[in-house]
Amino acid sequence: MRIITLNVNGIRSAERKGFARWLARLEAWDVACLQEIRASAEHVPKTLAAPRRAHAVFHPALRKGYSGVALYARTPIESRIGFGSDEFDREGRYLEADFGSVSIVSVYFPSGSSSPARQAAKFRFLESFLPHLERLRESGREVILCGDWNIAHQPIDLKNWRSNQKYSGFLPEERAWLSRVFDELGFVDVFRRLNKEPGQYTWWSNRGQAWAKNVGWRIDYQIATPGIAATARSATIYKRRRFSDHAPLIIDYDFDLNGA
Repeated sequence: MRIITLNVNGIRSAERKGFARWLARLEAWDVACLQEIRASAEHVPKTLAAPRRAHAVFHPALRKGYSGVALYARTPIESRIGFGSDEFDREGRYLEADFGSVSIVSVYFPSGSSSPARQAAKFRFLESFLPHLERLRESGREVILCGDWNIAHQPIDLKNWRSNQKYSGFLPEERAWLSRVFDELGFVDVFRRLNKEPGQYTWWSNRGQAWAKNVGWRIDYQIATPGIAATARSATIYKRRRFSDHAPLIIDYDFDLNGA
């Protein structure tokens, strides 16, 4: 089972940069989760509205040109939109799909970098999302949450961690919240289970030469329940082509989604 997650920073922009062609040529993927699509379903480019041999579900934000998530799968999708928050379900941040005994989620956490008001909204999201994660764990299902969590967990997960400790995405409160997800709820950071190396980032600022110098942050994750996390065999951050200010995170699992 191969799962891809990518914040496309606008699905129309990513399509113009060749994302649809890359996805069509990529071998043997089963599920692709997109975040920040910034488009209603009718405005998604045709090549990404229904990729060849794939089914698609979209959860756009009510506000035009903002946020939104999508999920593609090789098999028909039984999906649920939102996680029960009036405030954040309006922003198109959560899409859950069931495949037998496995649930796969495309999720887009708010960023707090633009203003104190948005950071306050991010904290409200974290407060409301943790009980939902608890319910997922208690469901007895295997779960993989894919997406842009907008939090770098440890100093290894961003280049300039010392100078970013007072900035959104690496605040002590955000990092402690993510530690609870791992240490108290028992979810697993699948990439870090396989790769302990520094310099592994999924997002780079468009300012300066962040991409060229690999001055990045690892804020895109596949976070899973222990059972299915243990089946992960390889993890790749794809950087040969750029479709966004984020890079696709690709993880292969020794698991048959069709037989789930």
